[in-house]
Amino acid sequence: MSRALPKYNKRRVAIIGGAAAVVLSGAVIAGSALAGTPAKSDGAASARTLASPGTITCPDVKSKLPAIPASAQAEVDRNLALLQTQIQEANTRLKNTVGQGGPNFVNNAILGPLKDKRVSTIDRIAISIGRKGTKPTGLDALAPCTLNAGGGVNTGGAGGTNAGGGQAPATATPSAAANQQSGGGAAAGGSAAVGTISCPDVASKLPAVPASAQAEVDRNLALLQTQIQEANTRLKNTVGQGGPNFVNNAILGPLKDKRVSTIDRIAISIGRTSAKPTGLDSLAACTLTK
Repeated sequence: MSRALPKYNKRRVAIIGGAAAVVLSGAVIAGSALAGTPAKSDGAASARTLASPGTITCPDVKSKLPAIPASAQAEVDRNLALLQTQIQEANTRLKNTVGQGGPNFVNNAILGPLKDKRVSTIDRIAISIGRKGTKPTGLDALAPCTLNAGGGVNTGGAGGTNAGGGQAPATATPSAAANQQSGGGAAAGGSAAVGTISCPDVASKLPAVPASAQAEVDRNLALLQTQIQEANTRLKNTVGQGGPNFVNNAILGPLKDKRVSTIDRIAISIGRTSAKPTGLDSLAACTLTK
């Protein structure tokens, strides 16, 4: 008995030792796996944090302009500087809204509104040059901007050298209904769920329109209605995108910019052969009615 007992103890010790080794090995393996997980997660998080949202790049406008009359130089310079400011604001918004909205958020909430602003600003440049010289045309091709997803350098131009588009296209077909354009109180494209964009009536606020300006006025009144319809369609198609100020920043703001340019063209066309109406810019702002 005295000899069997040590053997039994040795076997017991060996079994216990083997089990402990297995447990220890499992713990080491599990520990290694767990240790690797945070490292991978941290790397992905770092990559997401360091990734640049990109840079918005726009065509140059200044280099595409004709000779600028001295009387228009100051206004042209102001609007060229405004084009650059618009790009800077868009890039800031791009950075501050990373991860917001769906796959079309950047196009709908940043690039689209930026294009609308540029069309209006470039149109003002063309109009100011046209007062004393030959009004440039075709600049609207410079209005759209692109997202350089690689975060490259913005080639839009600094110090007001950045460009956009000439005159906002007024391609709407003239019609008798244009004279009754109501500004969009009942504009198509709205729905009970998202509301409807309503704009002040422009046609009823105009003075007598000279016969020589009637066709141009009709085209721009029709364009005002088209702009409202497009805004209502956009309102419907972007439900749930962006933050609380999305509608103001991405839809109502750009719509106001378009309307300012269009209403300005109406006033200018009337003013060529009659007294130019003033104060119409107060009709540019629109509202969202639920």
